[in-house]
Amino acid sequence: MRQGITDAVKHLLIINVIMFIGTTAIGNGQSFYDWFALYFPKNTLFQPWQVVTHMFMHGNFMHILFNMFALWMFGTAVEQIFGWKKFLTFYLLSGFGAAIIQVAFLYFQFNTGLETLIANGGSQNEIMGILAEGKYNTAWQGILGDNFESFVSAFNSTMVGASGAIMGVLVAFGMLFPESKLMLIFLPIPIKAKYFIPAIIAMDLFSGLTGQSIFSPSNTAYMAHVGGALTGFLLMYFWKKNEKDKYRWN
Repeated sequence: MRQGITDAVKHLLIINVIMFIGTTAIGNGQSFYDWFALYFPKNTLFQPWQVVTHMFMHGNFMHILFNMFALWMFGTAVEQIFGWKKFLTFYLLSGFGAAIIQVAFLYFQFNTGLETLIANGGSQNEIMGILAEGKYNTAWQGILGDNFESFVSAFNSTMVGASGAIMGVLVAFGMLFPESKLMLIFLPIPIKAKYFIPAIIAMDLFSGLTGQSIFSPSNTAYMAHVGGALTGFLLMYFWKKNEKDKYRWN
């Protein structure tokens, strides 16, 4: 297998690096975040294009370094099989799927808290107005209890990074090259992709549901990882099924 950088991967790397430079060079990064990070849809900073642009944003140097290394390592192999057009479609759709699942999870957390506050005499307009100012009512803590932090953080959340799209690519790699052996940097034991990748997804799902971080930073959008992986799996499944059906009829 050729080890060079394929066309789509190369251009994705370039775009991500340009966006990272822009983030660090313009307005101390906040301007780029306000424009291009994915905000919670009820937040006044949300814009429709952020569903795409957040995939090319990163929080710090280590964040982009690990993501771009993974994109090169797994994306190159997958693009060699798919071709650049199919790979780019797969990559972007996986990123969309990641965003949809993460936002849906945040909506669940937010609406659970909002309904509780309204049930306890709160006004939705007043609650939304306070949140829009970047504030909260201290009385909410007593009403929401353990759900308070997830309620407020859901509204104020921002999502950046290529991780969701890359998780889809990782799933494709595992399905195309199941016998390939992979290793974690902090666990240098070779594990076949068909075991390694499901284990990574399972850990992300556990962290997303419990809030307990295993390997990733605590502010990781775990459900975005799960969403990207699920989208990648569904695309692989249906594309493979369509190819079989086409071959059967021909």
